[in-house]
Amino acid sequence: MSVAEERARAVAETVEKIRQVERDKGVTRESLEEIKGHLMALASREELFPMGDFPMPGPGDKRNSCLYRLSEDDDHRFALYANAAKTGVDTPAHNHTTWAAIVGVRGEEHNRFYRHTDEGGVEQTGEHTVGAGTGVAFMPEDLHSIHIHGDVPVLNFHMYGVALEQLHKREYYKPEDNTWHVFPAHSDIREARADRVGA
Repeated sequence: MSVAEERARAVAETVEKIRQVERDKGVTRESLEEIKGHLMALASREELFPMGDFPMPGPGDKRNSCLYRLSEDDDHRFALYANAAKTGVDTPAHNHTTWAAIVGVRGEEHNRFYRHTDEGGVEQTGEHTVGAGTGVAFMPEDLHSIHIHGDVPVLNFHMYGVALEQLHKREYYKPEDNTWHVFPAHSDIREARADRVGA
């Protein structure tokens, strides 16, 4: 069996376990920890996710990261992506409007967590660096930002209850004028599902 075939099988088995968790337990902080655990088990099989299969943006590319779709149901639920990133990534504080989990395969992605303030802004409440063997999980209303500034290329999993292209109401905070804005739904996602590549 090829690496791509074994990867597809491992991804499918993991996503089915995650579907079952949500089906049986709903979306709670406890169930998200279980979902994160299944993703961490998948991420531990690092040999299935070589960097050559998930290249980062090339020289001169305006983007600092590339998203690769590993799995997504026909109804756009349970979307799993591999995120390949180089240094120089900083996102504003934002929500997701669906549950989310981020788990490290290699490299480090620093996450900062926030809460809303009475003045309409945000206040940092914590932080965690996602690397191999670690992860974070978010309820739909939770706020976080992502920062990548290390020397080691990053590959990690980002999984959402609903696919990124369908998330039209995500909001991010602009500290310069203390305002909230809608994130455009994510596009430019590269297809990495074994049965769809080249289709």
